[in-house]
Amino acid sequence: MWNLSVQWSELVLRGVIVYLFLLILLRVTGKRQVGQMAPFDLVLLLVLSNAVQNAMNGGDNSLLGGVISAVTLVALNYLVGLATYKSKRLEALVEGRPEVLIHNGNLFTQVMERQRLTHHELNAALRAAGCACVEEVHFAILENDGQITVQPRNRATTQPVGPPPESRPG
Repeated sequence: MWNLSVQWSELVLRGVIVYLFLLILLRVTGKRQVGQMAPFDLVLLLVLSNAVQNAMNGGDNSLLGGVISAVTLVALNYLVGLATYKSKRLEALVEGRPEVLIHNGNLFTQVMERQRLTHHELNAALRAAGCACVEEVHFAILENDGQITVQPRNRATTQPVGPPPESRPG
């Protein structure tokens, strides 16, 4: 239970390598994949964690080995969070930057393609914000966490109500 079958330093090194590998792998998959998990995405993450488990523990199934691996992962996560907080360049590399999908009713399809975002997903976000179409949107942004922030246009300027001011009786 307490006897390690590999050196503690090897467990730490394996944990660092697997953590960095998964961080890069998940970053490459794009914002939408991580932020809006479908059931098959959850299954992938579970299977992925099982696949890298042996690479991380090097065949060591001791309690101490599990504790060392867990502490390594939590410490790495803390350090990456601290580093991205202090360095905006590293933050952009690890977390990415928000991307504009729509600006003043103009849809940027190249951003949607690059982020593998479907029109169905975008339309669902527009409907949730009370917009029926792209033309009603001031801006829509794909956030780092995969969520889509939508700001409708000012209804008063996009949909005039009543006659123009010069034709009103005075």
